[in-house]
Amino acid sequence: MTTTVTITKRGAERARARHCWIYRSDVSDAKNARPGEVVRVVDGAGRLIGHALHSSRSQITLRFVTFDDQAIDRDFWRARLVSAEKLRKQVVRDTTAFRLVYGESDLLPSLIVDRFNDCFVIQTLSQGMDALKQMWIELLTELYEPRAIVERNEARVRDLEGLPRTSGVVYGADPGELVIEENGVRFAVNLIEGQKTGAFLDQRENRIAAANYSRGRALDCFTFQGAFALHLARAAERVIGVDVSGTAIAQAKRNAELNGGSNTEFIEANVFDLLRELEEKNERFDVINLDPPAFAKNRASVDAAKRGYKEINLRAMRMLTEGGTLITSTCSYHMSEDAFLNVLADSAADARRSVQIIEKRTQARDHPVLVSMPETYYLKCMILRVQ
Repeated sequence: MTTTVTITKRGAERARARHCWIYRSDVSDAKNARPGEVVRVVDGAGRLIGHALHSSRSQITLRFVTFDDQAIDRDFWRARLVSAEKLRKQVVRDTTAFRLVYGESDLLPSLIVDRFNDCFVIQTLSQGMDALKQMWIELLTELYEPRAIVERNEARVRDLEGLPRTSGVVYGADPGELVIEENGVRFAVNLIEGQKTGAFLDQRENRIAAANYSRGRALDCFTFQGAFALHLARAAERVIGVDVSGTAIAQAKRNAELNGGSNTEFIEANVFDLLRELEEKNERFDVINLDPPAFAKNRASVDAAKRGYKEINLRAMRMLTEGGTLITSTCSYHMSEDAFLNVLADSAADARRSVQIIEKRTQARDHPVLVSMPETYYLKCMILRVQ
């Protein structure tokens, strides 16, 4: 028999607004719930609200999987996976790597599934999804007959769930280096050793957009493995990519070779230091891309993050030629769009440049935003004309 968990009035209001998370402070009775169990959730009057994954450790005690009275069985989970796939068939174009499941946005909270060619990477980031990991491996195997499935469960959030950090092949054999294709650009990725699940897929459509503005001399900051740089290189005369990681730069050079790129240069350097040096030398660029890591990992770090974003955007605006293009992003959920735009406005004022917003962009469509969960909207990408 399914265990019943009771939540407070505030929690019930949150759930009825279709937010998937209920925090511990809004759970009034969960004494019989087991770690990772799918539980029946009711309000104080005993009225059914839905079913959720229960966590005994996280502050996020409940993660809703349905707001209806449904049997949560293997067929239920399979249908959710098929539904996620239908969206990707509609929106994913010209790539062999994409996000098949994006957690809460696909009503599969704390589950991430990325596809790279005929291989898959999974993350099960809560007690509930981790308990279902073998089932997900079986479903992926049945539906797609993959060459390999890799788990990349090293995320810090698993510590909050009392789960170990693990990674490795869970089905098939280690695929080694894979070469994926994105909009005609080729990239080598390693699903076990690469960043997160192997590559950053959420900027895919923004890289296409950036290429539309590419020309002349371009600078790609925080280039990582060169994805933006190689898109820009298709139209620019010369592209310089910069990253502090020597490993990332080596991979970027490898990716340039895969594409026969002769107009790219990759430099291992601290971006903040290099931007300062380039500005002091009066260097000028027609296009600059800023794609830094998340400066604001929590609310407490937002003010420091704003200072970091301002410094790099201010220097970029100063170095752009008249009518130059700045592509600038933040992947921090805690940095709101309004806050980011305010940083850009302050940067423009200090740089004494007039700046126009040409495009407001977000994460690729295989990372959909659930309107009832602002937490699923994290990537803000602005394409600006600087005069």
